[in-house]
Amino acid sequence: MTELTIGGVPEHFNMPWHMAIENNEFTKEGIELNWKDFPGGTGAMCKALRDESIDVAVLLTEGIIKDITNGNPSKIIQTYVNSPLLWGVHVAAESGYNSMNDLIDKTAAISRYDSGSHLLSIVNAKNNGWNTENMKFEVVQNLNGGIDALINGAADYFLWEHFTTKPLVDNGTFRRIENCPSPWPCFVIAVRDEILEKHPEAIKKILRVINSRLKKLSTFAKKERYIDLFAQQYNLEREDVKNWLIITEWNQGKPISRSLIKSVQNKLIDLNVIESSIDIDKLVKK
Repeated sequence: MTELTIGGVPEHFNMPWHMAIENNEFTKEGIELNWKDFPGGTGAMCKALRDESIDVAVLLTEGIIKDITNGNPSKIIQTYVNSPLLWGVHVAAESGYNSMNDLIDKTAAISRYDSGSHLLSIVNAKNNGWNTENMKFEVVQNLNGGIDALINGAADYFLWEHFTTKPLVDNGTFRRIENCPSPWPCFVIAVRDEILEKHPEAIKKILRVINSRLKKLSTFAKKERYIDLFAQQYNLEREDVKNWLIITEWNQGKPISRSLIKSVQNKLIDLNVIESSIDIDKLVKK
């Protein structure tokens, strides 16, 4: 039995992994796959890959590309979700901010530097024609930290996934000013180089199992069967789950597009998130 640890955010996108684990689908392939939640998101997972506390991660495309560029010894092995991530731009419900213009040069809450919330704050600023050199950030670690920062005034706005924060908008904790979709497929699967070298067959089996599970979510008719389960598991309204499933497309085994990764890398350079490109072979497993 090969024992590996995988990290991911505790959000609805990752329910297929939990279903496969609970159904012993990895165990049947001789793999003991231990799941570890990362409320802090992609930045925290990049750190965990570096310090070898996890072997595999399901994380945001832009975050892992930036971190591999900065020396993280890992490779992207497959796209996990083909569709963009819908980020909400949130303010405290009681704040006086009512439009994107109100947020120019204000402080953005981010889970950590190089996280999705950090990088998409820059994307959002660029989309709105702001001078990104004037941006200010407050590190808040996770969603709960973002709630505290907006309520106590340590930060002015916070980008986080639209449907995860929907209950907070509904209950009057946040107001959503606008949405900001990521300009690329949102989630990829990355593996530490050492694990790719030592356990290549185990990694192939992991992909085979999760891709088989994702094929059960290939059409809306198939997804519809799981609406109640998603809603119950992640404290979401059925209508919100339905709307999210409509816009979400999981990858089901299609090989990673090297041209896509190159395109994302070029966009990150344009955003001044990374200084220069590196060879695609250092980002993506051949």
